[in-house]
Amino acid sequence: MMKQTPTLLTNYRIALLLAVLLITGESYGQGCVAVRHVSSCTASSSSSLLKAGQFQFSGAYRWFRSDRHFVGRDEQKVRKEQHTEVINSTHSIDLGVTYAISNRFNATVTLPFVFNDRSSLYEHLGNPSGQRFHTQSRGLGDVRLMANYWLLDPDTYKNANISIGIGLKAPTGNYSVQDEFHRKEGLERRPVDQSIQLGDGGWAPMAEVQAYARLFKNASAYANAFYLFNPRNTNGTPTFRRDSVEVGAIVSVMSVPDQFMARAGMNYAVLPYKGLTATLGGRLEGIPARDVIGKEDGFRRPGYIVSAEPGLVYMPGKTTIGLNVTVALVRDRIRSVYDRKTGRHGDAAFADFAIFLTVARRL
Repeated sequence: MMKQTPTLLTNYRIALLLAVLLITGESYGQGCVAVRHVSSCTASSSSSLLKAGQFQFSGAYRWFRSDRHFVGRDEQKVRKEQHTEVINSTHSIDLGVTYAISNRFNATVTLPFVFNDRSSLYEHLGNPSGQRFHTQSRGLGDVRLMANYWLLDPDTYKNANISIGIGLKAPTGNYSVQDEFHRKEGLERRPVDQSIQLGDGGWAPMAEVQAYARLFKNASAYANAFYLFNPRNTNGTPTFRRDSVEVGAIVSVMSVPDQFMARAGMNYAVLPYKGLTATLGGRLEGIPARDVIGKEDGFRRPGYIVSAEPGLVYMPGKTTIGLNVTVALVRDRIRSVYDRKTGRHGDAAFADFAIFLTVARRL
């Protein structure tokens, strides 16, 4: 019996799945700029493949380690040379369930689980001591609900389409996780740094746009943009920053910031008979200094990361396995509202790369 030749639609579906499957730009951004993993992620990853009444279950794992300090785009190399850098290490797993209400409309709920470890000198006995201690947080993050709708019927328009999505992030993650800090007077229990809090404390609407277009045989282009609107100003969690007395509440409590993400690139089915597709694109993610809605009086470390994003997807039947790596090209810790009021420019630690592994199964 002859092996069936894959159709253009099969190739296109593999490419499209990759384009929207690897949108794993959330659970804490890559460092002290606390970009949380709150985009649609794998939740709506293969929405175009689902028929009305179908379910998809997905899991996305993410890891990164940040230890490179930047003020603006200038790296503070002296921090690593003197071993005074802050090191954040994050492991996260997003569990998602998608239900196709119709061939064009689907809804997804995503439950993030996070483990964060942060080691530093300055938060404990101080840099002169040379003693590095750890604080941690672990547990459920902020749950997300997202609905996506393809503007064109995917069964009719197979070469290009646009999807729009709206959603809501719920403040289910603890935004005041505490741990022990080493002080001269002894151990002190207080909230951990904003970058490793499990949540931000705000109800937040989300908006997303996804698009794809077939370029030539086995190849397609993709684009995705996401924005989370956090109208809440501050969440009341104290920062215990020593400089908070200078400008009052602006840095004495934690901010509840907006965040954004955008991706674009190309997919190519390198082994269409085996269901293997490669991708290469670019990614932008970050936290703005000012929110679209509401105020920004609390402490935040705004900034953005521009990364290259190569990846692979293997799609045997109804199962999809994706692996990609984001490699940082530009890291910019922009000025916050606090920085502008005081004439300073705070720093933030960023990662060199992040690793994502995604598994999805349609039923």
